[in-house]
Amino acid sequence: MAAAVVLLSGGLDSATTLAMAVREGYRCLALSFDYGQRHRAELDAAAHLAAQLGAVSHRTLRLDLSAFGGSALTDMTIPVPAGGGTGIPATYVPARNTVFLSMALACAEVAGAADIFIGANAVDYSGYPDCRPEYLQAFEHMANLAIRAAVEGQRVRIHAPLLHLSKAEIVRTAVALGIELAQTVSCYQADAQGRACGLCDSCQLRARGFVEAGIADPTRYR
Repeated sequence: MAAAVVLLSGGLDSATTLAMAVREGYRCLALSFDYGQRHRAELDAAAHLAAQLGAVSHRTLRLDLSAFGGSALTDMTIPVPAGGGTGIPATYVPARNTVFLSMALACAEVAGAADIFIGANAVDYSGYPDCRPEYLQAFEHMANLAIRAAVEGQRVRIHAPLLHLSKAEIVRTAVALGIELAQTVSCYQADAQGRACGLCDSCQLRARGFVEAGIADPTRYR
């Protein structure tokens, strides 16, 4: 059984990605990041989901991106926007996916894994540049220039199985995979119990997905 590293934030998309990788028969090494985000509730959710969905291991790395700030998720003086808007939102975290994928790449090489999964989505998303297909293709190309394993013949593949799915399709997939959706935390400013604000872009995208999927929303709101 091939090993794969799966980035797991604790949200709906990453949980669905992990469940899909497990279903495909991979031995999944779940990887989460305590990067200075507004709340730790998503990390608690990630630990629960890794166990529930059958990851063979779960590791949380400490990377303090709040040292740089520049995002409403890592700088408490920048308010989390509500109600959408135009352009790249304030919740964009500079270089986050590049940092996370680089750590996943190191983990994969040491573990002998040739596959990395990420829950990036280019359909119903918040306009983040590092969720685009061309970014993921470029990272995979770079990764195979960067690591010893690729030079020696084991190329790495970046999988983004949700990339072209709508949020409603992701919700339906998650339900079909048996994920405890009430335990996922997608909110940008969840409270300590993981309850969602219902106002931020992520909450609104998630809620709309349940409506469009015709599935009752189990999200815990405060």
